[in-house]
Amino acid sequence: MTVFDELHNPVACEWHIGQLLRTMNQLRDGRPSPMVVRDTSNIRWLTAFDGVFDDEQAHALYVAPDRVVLHTDSRYAKVCEQAARRTPVRVDETRESHASFVARQWNGSWLHGMPGAELQIEDTITLAEYRALQKAFPPEFPIGETDGVVRRLRAVKERYEVARMRGAQSITDAAFSHIVEFMRPGMMEREVQLELDEWMLRHGAQGLAFATIVATGENAANPHAVPGIAMLEAGQCVVLDFGAKSYGYCSDMTRTVFLGEPEGQMRDAWRTVREANETVEAMLAPGVTGKEAHERAEAVLAAGGFAGAMGHGLGHGVGLDIHEEPVLSTRNDEPLVAGNVVTVEPGIYLPGKFGMRLEDFGVITDDGFEVFTKSTHDMVVI
Repeated sequence: MTVFDELHNPVACEWHIGQLLRTMNQLRDGRPSPMVVRDTSNIRWLTAFDGVFDDEQAHALYVAPDRVVLHTDSRYAKVCEQAARRTPVRVDETRESHASFVARQWNGSWLHGMPGAELQIEDTITLAEYRALQKAFPPEFPIGETDGVVRRLRAVKERYEVARMRGAQSITDAAFSHIVEFMRPGMMEREVQLELDEWMLRHGAQGLAFATIVATGENAANPHAVPGIAMLEAGQCVVLDFGAKSYGYCSDMTRTVFLGEPEGQMRDAWRTVREANETVEAMLAPGVTGKEAHERAEAVLAAGGFAGAMGHGLGHGVGLDIHEEPVLSTRNDEPLVAGNVVTVEPGIYLPGKFGMRLEDFGVITDDGFEVFTKSTHDMVVI
């Protein structure tokens, strides 16, 4: 069996569901704790169904010690039933609201009426859905909120997840090699973006991990610039932030390309950004906190003469979604653990002048940080 076959193995589904039930049992001090999951990425991870879900939030997963039931509709029912074979998941396509479905599952369970039993919901559901659940149950029925419990489980990646992200990054690295041969002064940002996106899709990408950023000149000083009609001109740098999606998992990288040899402040900025990236990647290991990693990068930027020029967090988790836990920022005091997949993306942004960023991503190992990104850190000059 290859690592890519593992997601089709019902053991993956059983393991994820088991993790959630064990975690909920701990959170509730051993009291019964069925949970309703509405976030599609969380449902996909828990069920380990591959090639089934799109971006529509059309599903609800009821997870309890006595049953795991996916509520969906006729558009998805057949493919969900095929994916659910040999797994503990049952598929229900009854034409009713998710709230009515949840109430029906609860009322038919041995947990119904048990002292201390409480239905758990994700704290990301809409207010309208919460109100619907309240109406579907008696006024005194306890509904509790979980604080990102599934997302925290997803933060520690398994072997097949890491393999899939490596595969997505291999497409992304190849796309960078192509685009630096394609780019020329006189092209528009949008022209480069379209070529980059289409190349990834033609060469194995299931989709784009996020909207590609191509930003030049003053636009590059905006970390989330939208590609437009700005022209690539000699003497500028161009920020390329992009990623492929493969087997459901994302990649993420940023490279800065120079249109002619940079001088002065621009050259100093590049040297400093590269040093910040490589310094942090060398320090990442289990036990290092996201705050410590971010502060190390800020210290390098300040020593290079660019204090306060980054503005954003140093990095974030990657997986089924492009932004996951954990984050590398001042708000994260939690230590990293083996299996966390994170980006390292220091940047320097000087409004009215230029901006640049150097981003890799990789996995925390037992003794360090394994970078998935293979594209060079050397200065790329066109």
